Amino acid sequence: MLMKNKVAQAVIIASLSSQGFALDLGEFNGTQFKIGGYLKAEGVFNNPDTSNSTFEGSASQSRLNVTTSRKEGDHNLTGFVEGDFRGDKDVFRLRHATITVDNLTVGQTWTGQFFANAPFDTEMINFYGTGIGTVSGNGAVVRPGLVAHYAKDGVRLTLQDPIYNEAHHPDMVAGYTHRTADGHAFNVAVTGRDVDLGNGDSEFGAALSLAAKLKFGDTSVSLSGFSGKGAAVYAGWGYNGSAGAATSEVDAQGDLITLTGFSAGVGHKLSDKLRMNLRYGQVTSDEVSSAVADDTLKLTTANIIYTYLPGLDIGVELRDQNIANRPASSDTTTRPAGQQVEVMAMYSF
Repeated sequence: MLMKNKVAQAVIIASLSSQGFALDLGEFNGTQFKIGGYLKAEGVFNNPDTSNSTFEGSASQSRLNVTTSRKEGDHNLTGFVEGDFRGDKDVFRLRHATITVDNLTVGQTWTGQFFANAPFDTEMINFYGTGIGTVSGNGAVVRPGLVAHYAKDGVRLTLQDPIYNEAHHPDMVAGYTHRTADGHAFNVAVTGRDVDLGNGDSEFGAALSLAAKLKFGDTSVSLSGFSGKGAAVYAGWGYNGSAGAATSEVDAQGDLITLTGFSAGVGHKLSDKLRMNLRYGQVTSDEVSSAVADDTLKLTTANIIYTYLPGLDIGVELRDQNIANRPASSDTTTRPAGQQVEVMAMYSF
């Protein structure tokens, strides 16, 4: 069968190499099938501020996805499932599993905070989070187990599995994106969630996020900023510092902290094959515990990426961060404060 032959070819290609193009597998029983993903090999040289240098290497970011789509009367029905090898001991894990009917998407996928920032950010090789300084900078909670998105005409309304297990309602995001004929894009979003106060009570916290990506020929400029309460767990920084899903929203007096962050970046296309990006982001808590020496998490990244062949990118990124802020793997280790140099090769299909 033609369908089986195309699946076999796609599997062979995926096994030999590494998002981008998606292979069209054809139609079967009225449903269109596509396969996509990438293979990525990376090596990171860590130069910590307070300990010895280390090196970490992996290909576990590699991922595979399948998209199905069909028309049912006046409705468009799409399914998407994707996994990578970032699970415990590099086992295959679920990243996304969604059902989309027209403008409504439900399943495990990106948060509303992600869509309020990531499409307007500067390109990074850094895998952890969608960018320090944004309301979605914490990669540990970027894909809740259940999300519902309604998106139409630039408006996106999101309900998602709450971080607080005893929350009275889902975590919520409402955003609007405006795009101009010149290629500029602007987003405004409001987030809200029920926050655990640690004493059996909860309090509603809300934050405002603004983001923009401006296009000037081969140069793009990205800007974002946010401020508010209840945002620490999604931003990856709080009263007790950055601690993944355990980031504290509450200070020593039992009050919600106010978090403020911003980011700025520039990307430039040097040629058809070569591009470079520079980005800075920081996020600040208005309260810190005595165990935290700094109330501000800062991260600077600079990279250059070369498209050696269509779909095959080779890149190097330099990073400097003032605080340990990201899981280095699926275990509990952290990427240390200091500098990192990452080299990578990624084949997208």
